Amino acid sequence: MTDIAQPRSSSRSRSLKGGGRNRSGQTNFELYGWLFMRLSGLALVVLVLGHLFVNLMLGGGITALDFGFVAGKWANPLWQVWDLLMLWLAMLHGTNGMRTIINDYAEKDQTRFWLKALLITASIVIVVLGTLVIFTFDPCLDPNSTLTVCK
Repeated sequence: MTDIAQPRSSSRSRSLKGGGRNRSGQTNFELYGWLFMRLSGLALVVLVLGHLFVNLMLGGGITALDFGFVAGKWANPLWQVWDLLMLWLAMLHGTNGMRTIINDYAEKDQTRFWLKALLITASIVIVVLGTLVIFTFDPCLDPNSTLTVCK
């Protein structure tokens, strides 16, 4: 029978047994990351199911999803904030999960550093671009040209 090796264990995992702080007196970031994953996961379930219900059940089905539907929805600040929360929580949740996987399976410190740097950079770019799209979306622009169609 072949034994499967445990993910990388370090002195860091041994120092977490002292409660909320490690030996150097810093707060326990991994505990907060674990708690965030549970709470953000619950919030994301509510946000995503609400999003799907409004778009697909109340919005007339998938055939009704078009530029006009999004323009009407984002004219209401509630839906802008709803979609913004969904974007931010999904990105933070996914980034934290990938950070955990990188910490568990990247063996070299330098590899771990660069993988996490790429992950954080990509996450920041996506959150910034998504936020800009939500708050700078102009329903008065014709999607096929730069002409304003609202008066």
